[in-house]
Amino acid sequence: MQIGQQQSAAKKPLTQIHTLETGPSTRGAGLRRALRGLPYLGVVPFLALVGVFFLWPTYIVITQAFVDDQGAFTMEYVTTVATSEVNLNAFRNSIQVSVITALLGGIFGGLLSWAVANSRRHGMFRRATMAASGVFAQFGGVMLAFAFLATFGFNGLVTLFFSENFGDSFLSNPTWLYGIWGLCVVYTFFQIPLMLIVFLPAVEGLRGEWREANDSLGGSTLRYWRHVGGPVLLPSFMGAILLLFANAFSSYATAAALISQGSPIVPLQIRGAIGSEVALGGAAFGKALALGMVIVVSVVMLGYVFLQRRVSRWEQ
Repeated sequence: MQIGQQQSAAKKPLTQIHTLETGPSTRGAGLRRALRGLPYLGVVPFLALVGVFFLWPTYIVITQAFVDDQGAFTMEYVTTVATSEVNLNAFRNSIQVSVITALLGGIFGGLLSWAVANSRRHGMFRRATMAASGVFAQFGGVMLAFAFLATFGFNGLVTLFFSENFGDSFLSNPTWLYGIWGLCVVYTFFQIPLMLIVFLPAVEGLRGEWREANDSLGGSTLRYWRHVGGPVLLPSFMGAILLLFANAFSSYATAAALISQGSPIVPLQIRGAIGSEVALGGAAFGKALALGMVIVVSVVMLGYVFLQRRVSRWEQ
């Protein structure tokens, strides 16, 4: 009887025998794969947020910039943005403000990062600076504009003090605050702490062994920064500068609260185009302006991603 059972089992197809023998283990492997995928569920809210507030608005801007009020395809608004001197001047002003504030924020924020990195790990200076930077980096919009208006505005504390005690001087004339240079000063206020947050990990990544090896080989401080510290930190520094540029280029609320007359930068021009009740196709024209901003920011962020890849090589 046993010989007959063995012969009948031998006559069964190999696929059937394989299925019968490996069925439970296959189900276990599927369960293990499902369990390994559970941690990725935490990314779903982030992806939904990016899709709703970033990808979908970007898609609307790109598509609606080429559509007129009747829904027909047109290049009129994009051409106007690319050829009008008023619009080009707004882009130039936005780029100028972004470059100046990115460089100022990068330089002063980089020096502050170096000071924090060389301070005591649990010291009061480090804790206070990190806490203040986390607050000031997000301190923008109407609150920041009001703070500067209350300090340097026509009836600001500093303006009145200098007017009463020093007569006609630079700080007693607050007109500078309501122009491009005023935006540069105000934007630098939140660019410096943002630079500290972004650049500090790179500064702390410098290994002490590198400096010790330089000193033991007779290298000077200048040689260390020229051949070791500088090349290592340069990609991180340039990436942080690009991030600060994108941050200033896309800022709107602070400029809108500070400048009520005119539209010297692109975000304020978009506000005027969308809120206009006279001009036809204002919404589409605003989307065409936004398309120009998307192109500029996309180029900047591609450079940032490239630099971050280079940084990740030595950080690992």
